[in-house]
Amino acid sequence: MADGEEDLPRDAKIVKTLLKSMGVDQYEPRVVHQFLELWYRYVVDVLTDAQVYSEHAGKSTIDSDDVKLAIQSKVNFSFSQPPPREVLLELARNRNKIPLPKSIAGPGMALPPDSDTLISPNYQLVIPRKRTNEAIEETEEEEEGSDPKTNMSQEQRTDLPQNTPQRVSFPLGPKRAR
Repeated sequence: MADGEEDLPRDAKIVKTLLKSMGVDQYEPRVVHQFLELWYRYVVDVLTDAQVYSEHAGKSTIDSDDVKLAIQSKVNFSFSQPPPREVLLELARNRNKIPLPKSIAGPGMALPPDSDTLISPNYQLVIPRKRTNEAIEETEEEEEGSDPKTNMSQEQRTDLPQNTPQRVSFPLGPKRAR
């Protein structure tokens, strides 16, 4: 044996022998530790299940039947076999008897509506409304004629034309019919 293998526990030597017998010559050293951890965890799970089965049967010790039952339940739970080919073919035949629904769209690929795509408007411009010349002149006259010390009432302020912006959206894609 090599120098490092003399220090290994018996279980680690068994794992190395198993790897070698399967034709695996190159592997990282931690692979052996990972296999050992998996092996120990599996054995603990099986023995715990066997103990539960033994207690359920009213026995004080675990016997080979309890261990076999625990292994069988672990195999049935962990590994499932696919159904036979004949069963799958029969299921496929039954499913394929039902025709697909007719396409309601025209030829080609069905696309989502424009509002759900990237070509819908994705930005807004704020354009201030232009005030008419009359409104500008009226505002200037009121400002000149009023005393700066007097304050305008709230009603007078709301009568003035508001400079509210107007929001406009532009689509990025081609023009669409409405």
